[in-house]
Amino acid sequence: MLQRNSLDFLLKWQKSKKRKPLLLRGARQVGKTTLVRMLAKYYPNYVELNLEKASDKSLFDLENIEQIINGAFLLNKISPKKGPTLFFIDEIQESPEAIKQIRYFYEERPDIHVIAAGSLLEFALKKVPSFPVGRIDYLYLHPINFDEYLQACHPQALKVLHQVPVPDYGHGTLLQKFHDYALIGGMPEVLSDYLESNDMVGLNKVYKKLWTAYKDDAEKYAKNNTNKTIIKHVIDTAPYQLDRIKFENFGNSNYRSREVGEALRALDLSKVIRLIYPTSSLIPPLISNFKKRPRLQFLDTGMLNQILLLQSELIGIKDLSNLHTGRIIEHLIGQELISIHTEFEFTPSFWTRENSNGNAEVDLVYQYQKHIIPIEIKSGKQGTLRSLHQFIERTNHSFAIRMYAGVFKIEKHQTPKEKKPYWLMNLPYYLGTQLPTYIAYFVEKYNMK
Repeated sequence: MLQRNSLDFLLKWQKSKKRKPLLLRGARQVGKTTLVRMLAKYYPNYVELNLEKASDKSLFDLENIEQIINGAFLLNKISPKKGPTLFFIDEIQESPEAIKQIRYFYEERPDIHVIAAGSLLEFALKKVPSFPVGRIDYLYLHPINFDEYLQACHPQALKVLHQVPVPDYGHGTLLQKFHDYALIGGMPEVLSDYLESNDMVGLNKVYKKLWTAYKDDAEKYAKNNTNKTIIKHVIDTAPYQLDRIKFENFGNSNYRSREVGEALRALDLSKVIRLIYPTSSLIPPLISNFKKRPRLQFLDTGMLNQILLLQSELIGIKDLSNLHTGRIIEHLIGQELISIHTEFEFTPSFWTRENSNGNAEVDLVYQYQKHIIPIEIKSGKQGTLRSLHQFIERTNHSFAIRMYAGVFKIEKHQTPKEKKPYWLMNLPYYLGTQLPTYIAYFVEKYNMK
């Protein structure tokens, strides 16, 4: 089994005196069930229910928690041993009654540690009128990120990745490993298959199977047959949208803005394709503008590469900024940033300024304390960062980041127009999972200079 960083969170949850039932959230096939089975090794007792099975689902028709627990042990032919029990309810979306009842486990039987998960859980939660808000905790699981990839494939490189600042001697190895990761992707099934076979060519079949499964799920997100047809069109054409999208006539269709918006919001809820909206904020809070055209963020960049048939271009590549007009590296850093936020749902933001004198767009912005930090993801000289300079000239600080294929370095510059001095941190793009750490390092070290 691939080691997941979220296991550390679960082990702390296991020992917490304030432990509540835990709802594991995330898209299908990101490894939720596997993660819980990893945790089960740390318990003397483990009960797993799958509510797609009628016999398991019927347990939640019983009168009280005690009967449900006893029935689950009996159904699984388990004689409880001394100590706590991990009680896993999979596919909980099949039973609104089970969703309502999980809060009572901790209140009535604190020795029963409850985790629930489901492949279409986000849709089910909307239909539960008495959802126990405040009485359960959440853990968001994502595809495997670069940290977890190195842990599986190159643990020594992981130690170098965690050094701040990253040493120059590790740059070549980390860059190459990150390019491999961009090709293989972060879907657990795909990475497990690769680790077993060491065959990158064969990964295409696994990805096709996964993508077909996501498309087949589209009908489960739909409210009616028309909505189902539009969702299928959107999921088929979305990978080929190069930049910010328009809902109207999406994918060369005749569908109206409202219809496409409904379909994309359903896919966003499923976490298969997410809507990333821009902001015009220069100081906190960072507020998304839902009236502006969004970008699309797919569940996994490796899957996107397979759909777009970019595998051959990735083999031996020196700079991901040159691939697919820079869209792939921008997408991958967004995915990395999403992956490290597991206790709440995180959505990346990018910055835009649109007026009669011209438009500006910064690839990514990230809030740190009282600052919103602009981040450009591209190669080239510092002087080509036109939009970043516009941001710096209008904000209340002097920190900017450029993520690229080069080595780590921090430089002092000034904007071309207003001559405002600022610090530019040039960050190798394989440090996407380390971005918050580096922003803290950057701001604290150069705040007084």
